[in-house]
Amino acid sequence: MELFDSLKFKIVRRGIKIAFPEASDTRILSAVARLRGEELIEPVLIGKRKEIEDAASTRGINISNMTIYDPDDCKRWEQIVEAFLERRKGKATREQAEEILKDENYFGTMLTYMGITDGLVSGAIHATSDTVRPALQIIKTKPGVSRTSGAFLMMRGNEQEKYLFSDCAINIAPEPKELAEIAVESAKTAEMFDIDPRVAMLSFSTKGSAKGPQSEATMEATKAAKEMAPELPLDGELQFDSAYIQTVAQLKAPESEVAGKANVFVFPDLQSGNIGYKIAQRLGNFEAIGPILQGLNKPVSDLSRGCNEEDVYKLSIITAAQSVMG
Repeated sequence: MELFDSLKFKIVRRGIKIAFPEASDTRILSAVARLRGEELIEPVLIGKRKEIEDAASTRGINISNMTIYDPDDCKRWEQIVEAFLERRKGKATREQAEEILKDENYFGTMLTYMGITDGLVSGAIHATSDTVRPALQIIKTKPGVSRTSGAFLMMRGNEQEKYLFSDCAINIAPEPKELAEIAVESAKTAEMFDIDPRVAMLSFSTKGSAKGPQSEATMEATKAAKEMAPELPLDGELQFDSAYIQTVAQLKAPESEVAGKANVFVFPDLQSGNIGYKIAQRLGNFEAIGPILQGLNKPVSDLSRGCNEEDVYKLSIITAAQSVMG
């Protein structure tokens, strides 16, 4: 069974509600119409009701069977404001809370926090920070996880090749312990996509072949990750060719159980991760799906502003699957 067929099977007709704070965008509307028609999710559209209805009408999209939440006209407004004030614990006045919750991302995140929806998908017209900040302030990270991170599912050749790249979206320069945490969370994400994780901690050095503070930090992160998840096949520091190509691995890291067989690649910083996934996408013709936010108590997904309808459709399926698979 192909990956998305498998994910669809897990979520179909389960009544999973996903919030869409950019509901007047036609890419979103086209995707949610497909998702609703296939009974994969129950879309919850957030924004000004007239703008959403006009956008749908212009494209000939039927949204009569979808729920719309308009922050300017919401029967549950007081309940949502009170829940926000309680969650922020004195960090906002009522007046500030009411202003903040007019923002569709904050409003949608509150719906997910309160259990009105099971997850949220945003980012088609917002920067990553606009999606992530409300999630960190309201939903927050799981116990034992200090920060969220962003992974990309990379696929090529009708799923013949399937990998996970992380962190390519959130953490600019993670400390070794944070990088270790990202690696462990990335392995959990990989399992959701039927990838049996073998995690490579990437560097410009393989097993001490080059010295420098960056490679030493990756070595330290590798040690910490092994302590966090001793059963997880994980190794570093490894250059990408050592992690990916068996003949190179035999020369550079012959004792490694991961080298040459890695399928989860953890980059040492955001700059290298972001560059790496885009090279694979543009030159290697990999499909890049994500970023998939990891480590949150409830699933929130961040689209690229360059996304198309298919990207919205697929990331929404992943978000729904996260909600039922933990």
